[in-house]
Amino acid sequence: MPSHVHLIISSENNILSDILRDLKRHTSKALLKSIAENPKESRKEWMLWMFGRAGKRNANNEKFQFWQQSNHPIEISNAKMLKQRLDYLHQNPVEAGLVALPEHFQYSSAIDYAGEKGIIPIIFAT
Repeated sequence: MPSHVHLIISSENNILSDILRDLKRHTSKALLKSIAENPKESRKEWMLWMFGRAGKRNANNEKFQFWQQSNHPIEISNAKMLKQRLDYLHQNPVEAGLVALPEHFQYSSAIDYAGEKGIIPIIFAT
């Protein structure tokens, strides 16, 4: 989604809050660098200003704030709930009016579940 991310993740060896922290840290630094160094990005100054302004509002930040500090984890405790959450994730771009069918959203695993190959490698939920 353009304004947020949905993930279904699990780990046998790591604490999920640590995984999310590291994911946010890595992606924010990489994306901010990409924005700053892209000469074709017409909104560069505005975006960096917005992320910088958000960063100043929270003492936990070094300079910028790209991600919200909080997240909304939901424990998936059974196969029925997994299917419900996966369907919700796949329908989200359709509900937002971004695509007509879930498998048309290029950053979704819906295409993989429809039998094609998406651009992001996935491990199928079982």
